[in-house]
Amino acid sequence: MYASEVNAALQQGKKLNIIDVREYDEVVAGTIPGAIHIPLGLLEFRMNELDKNKEYIIVCRSGARSGRATQFLEYYGYNVTNMTGGMISWEGKIA
Repeated sequence: MYASEVNAALQQGKKLNIIDVREYDEVVAGTIPGAIHIPLGLLEFRMNELDKNKEYIIVCRSGARSGRATQFLEYYGYNVTNMTGGMISWEGKIA
């Protein structure tokens, strides 16, 4: 899913479950409003906080780390999609 598609869905009022896997210092610069922050290095320890019955969109800076996070979570049975292009491609609001 592209950043523009995520932004369009949010603008239409859709409730999305977004997980930002960037590091703390990256998130301070801004994140997608409502996103849950779980750094990639902590994902295996915090994945129990996620609901396997929900769909999640995984975000990072460029799409590489979120791609790894997506593969990891898929392996454990989570319904996840990588936001292609990451925050570099994000043109929507930031919190």
